[in-house]
Amino acid sequence: MSTAKTPSGKSSGRGTRELRVRVKTAKGRKLSSTLWLERQLNDPYVQKAKLEGYRGRAAYKIIELDDKFHFLRPGVRVVDLGCAPGGWTQVAVTRVNALGARRGKPQGHVLGVDLQDVLAIPGADLHVLDFLADGADDQVKAWLGGPADVVMSDMAAASSGHKQTDHLRIVALCEAAAYFAFDVLVPGGTFVAKVLAGGAEMGLLTMLKKNFQMVANVKPPASRADSSEKYVVAMGYRGVAPAPFVDGPDADDVDMGASHT
Repeated sequence: MSTAKTPSGKSSGRGTRELRVRVKTAKGRKLSSTLWLERQLNDPYVQKAKLEGYRGRAAYKIIELDDKFHFLRPGVRVVDLGCAPGGWTQVAVTRVNALGARRGKPQGHVLGVDLQDVLAIPGADLHVLDFLADGADDQVKAWLGGPADVVMSDMAAASSGHKQTDHLRIVALCEAAAYFAFDVLVPGGTFVAKVLAGGAEMGLLTMLKKNFQMVANVKPPASRADSSEKYVVAMGYRGVAPAPFVDGPDADDVDMGASHT
């Protein structure tokens, strides 16, 4: 019998069949909803998030990305765009030492913004803000007390059910987040954002390569295998006027299992 694995890769000591939860169909519930619920109940990252107090499994995506690239360091100032429900913000608070829990280490600042109110997170400064609005960049810098070291985004546009349309929407959203990052990042800063593989992201990645010293195209282990989502990690912001948005070669794909150099 096969052995179940935890998100850390360790054996749980129990067979997969024992752990699998089946959800029965219910009157008024669509099959797609039943399948989604069953996947959630059997997802080890969902279970681990509940145990560790994170607001969603997405927290492990930023954990895995930061374990690889080390951009959430004590003392840095972070902007989390579209931060609801708050999982990425929770991770950032701990890693940049926003609460000052790590004595002797610099204390960072985490600012989360969203179109809706987000339940308070200790150590984070949360605001309702449309980052696309005029003056949003100046407002963010005022709240931070200066420019940001990291701008990160796990935003996704509302699904239309049409794969190519959804791809274009999320690439456009990521592009808007990148231009916002150009306005608020310090030279040497980092931009992290979700994209969907599908072709239209190639121009975006080329633009990032012209404005950052390193750009990686990454699929962290916590990202579901059947999802087309990837994350761009752009480090070493050159701090100059953005290069034009043009089509071109993709960014480098990075193996999350190997050390980055």
